[in-house]
Amino acid sequence: MKKRTMLILSGTAALLAGIIFFSPDGKGERPPESPSVAAATVSDRIDYFASHGWEVEEICGKFVTIPTEFSPLYEDYALIQDKQGLPLREYAGRDAQLYVYEVKNYSPDSKKMLAELLVCDDTAIASLVYSEDGGSLKMAVS
Repeated sequence: MKKRTMLILSGTAALLAGIIFFSPDGKGERPPESPSVAAATVSDRIDYFASHGWEVEEICGKFVTIPTEFSPLYEDYALIQDKQGLPLREYAGRDAQLYVYEVKNYSPDSKKMLAELLVCDDTAIASLVYSEDGGSLKMAVS
């Protein structure tokens, strides 16, 4: 009977520890939230790229709507953002501003490279560097 009681107590203790550790009320460990990247001004946006070693010059900006459901292609884009710690998924269905830049300090095989930054609520939510030829070369900013 003592073994059974000990097993029940051990199981209960493990269950309680799991509940406390994974609880959403802040007492347990949660995945880190995406750091906020300021992108309200031209300077903020250029500084973002510079902090990752990219020299850029703004070409254009346009308004876009982030889809509520991601196509397979957009899902690939979202996965890159997940790896960079940018919160694209949190802004699904929202209007945003897409800024496009020419990369000045990198041109593999003499390809012109572009960089983009997707901004919502003055926060960078997605970024990517890619070749102008339709994106045969794509890479994360960070």
